[in-house]
Amino acid sequence: MTTPDPLRNFVVRFTQLHDAGLEPARLQSEGADLLRQLVAQDTWLPEAFARPSPERYSQYLLHCDPLERFSVVSFVWGPGQQTPLHDHRVWGLIGMLRGRESETQYSRTADGHFHPEDVSFLEPGDVAALTPGVNDYHRVANALEDQPSISIHVYGANIGGVSRATYDLQTGAEKPFISGYSSQQTPNLWDRSLERQPA
Repeated sequence: MTTPDPLRNFVVRFTQLHDAGLEPARLQSEGADLLRQLVAQDTWLPEAFARPSPERYSQYLLHCDPLERFSVVSFVWGPGQQTPLHDHRVWGLIGMLRGRESETQYSRTADGHFHPEDVSFLEPGDVAALTPGVNDYHRVANALEDQPSISIHVYGANIGGVSRATYDLQTGAEKPFISGYSSQQTPNLWDRSLERQPA
């Protein structure tokens, strides 16, 4: 049985970090610590936000700050699924909840072409960071061929509404996109009635 408490507590604490007016680098650093605590336990993600699609990876919105200062998303990868090369244009954090994920970072040359750099892997409990102008171009894939993988992402905006781009690996050509989300639903974190039922 899932419980929303860990996700709700994460949202509350991350909101408090934002309200404290931290510099972006410190917000991302302290936010990574909170995300690490969240993905250290696997009791809270509702099944509806953990389902893979046979067609492509899924991006489920778990929470968006009312001022769109940050969003929390579950990425669900079917076996072998991957993204194209893309950017984010806002800071991001990636926490691995289940399975295994590979990330290939790319650098961009002055003529607009891309070259692969490091390939890294995220295991359950690991957290990685993305920063525009530092390491914002990458491809991500489920590193497992026989089962789904799930990562929890936190972005410095409502990521489903941010204008971003994918890139052609051969030519470097940019294709703008706005990702949206894979579902119109979000988890109900705020119904505390079940916690207060009489014994």
